[in-house]
Amino acid sequence: MAVDDDPVIRGLLEVNLELEGHDVVTAVDGRDALDKVRADPPDLILLDVMMPNVDGWQVAAELKGDPATKGIPVVFLSARAMDADVRKGTELGVESYVTKPFDPIDLMDLVNRLLAGER
Repeated sequence: MAVDDDPVIRGLLEVNLELEGHDVVTAVDGRDALDKVRADPPDLILLDVMMPNVDGWQVAAELKGDPATKGIPVVFLSARAMDADVRKGTELGVESYVTKPFDPIDLMDLVNRLLAGER
């Protein structure tokens, strides 16, 4: 699942994931993501931090706090690159924190490693 309020980034993520052979569900904000995850849990979530309605911090906290979804790998994608933000992501239990702009090839390598069960 690719979650980002920016349609350009969401589209970029979708295209790159599909090129890697992944089925992709997208969400436009945190509320949309939570609804879709609960309806059909994905294998992995690429999650923007700064979004309207429900931000990525809240989404990650809800998912990691729910026994039904806590095992889904979450990768934060954010323009916020401060150490405190990365630490907060780690404390929430996300698997990785990738800063924007990101290299799509590196991101797809990370996605494929996480989906293969590598941490």
